[in-house]
Amino acid sequence: MKKLSVLLVAAVLTVSCLMPVAAQAVEVSGDAYVGVYTNYLWRGYNLSQDDAFVVQPGADVTVGGFTLSWWGNMSENSGDMNEVDLTLDYSKDITDLVSVSVGNILYDVDGLSDTNELYLGVSLNTLLSPSLTIYYDYQEFEGNVFTVLSVGHSIELADKLALNLGAAASYFAMDKDFTGTGSDENFLHNGELSAGVDYAINDQLSASASLLYSFSLSDDAEDIGGLNSDGEAAAGVSVSLAF
Repeated sequence: MKKLSVLLVAAVLTVSCLMPVAAQAVEVSGDAYVGVYTNYLWRGYNLSQDDAFVVQPGADVTVGGFTLSWWGNMSENSGDMNEVDLTLDYSKDITDLVSVSVGNILYDVDGLSDTNELYLGVSLNTLLSPSLTIYYDYQEFEGNVFTVLSVGHSIELADKLALNLGAAASYFAMDKDFTGTGSDENFLHNGELSAGVDYAINDQLSASASLLYSFSLSDDAEDIGGLNSDGEAAAGVSVSLAF
């Protein structure tokens, strides 16, 4: 992860230098968080099968419409940070109804070559907040396109307490499988159901508990995509500090 570590340090130094200047012109905000989960689920894949649990820290810094995010996954079995992702996002409200996000995700995973994805997301600021996001890998798995359609709803249960519900479905246009060999296949991939409870301890500190269940949407998702036919679930708790 040396390459990503150097990039991360450079990015943090750059943001740190620019923040005092940027703060005079635009609003600067951010958060830091850490969560403990029973599994690490990514697009329906259980990437933590040898772990009793995983620890996932992260941080975000937002300047204007730009957000720089760092996220990691720590293996309980090895005690190592076996994945680090760095995301640069730009989001903007096009109208009162439509919002757009564009960005790039750099994945640094132990045992695999680094890869990058570009993404474009469009969401509607209306009932269930529907959104459509398209991810395109232009490096290690060049040509792979992953599309996600999601909805969500938040319900205020009490003062400072909210219930968040979500559902998503994905479609995978696979040009290369995860061994890097050609596999020109298109199929419905996975569905996800999620529920979480957020509690605002104060204006800066909050705590959450969440549950995620992922399942395959087609036989091809199991045969070609390699998803577990029985589905996968992950539960966890996290704390977040806003600044």
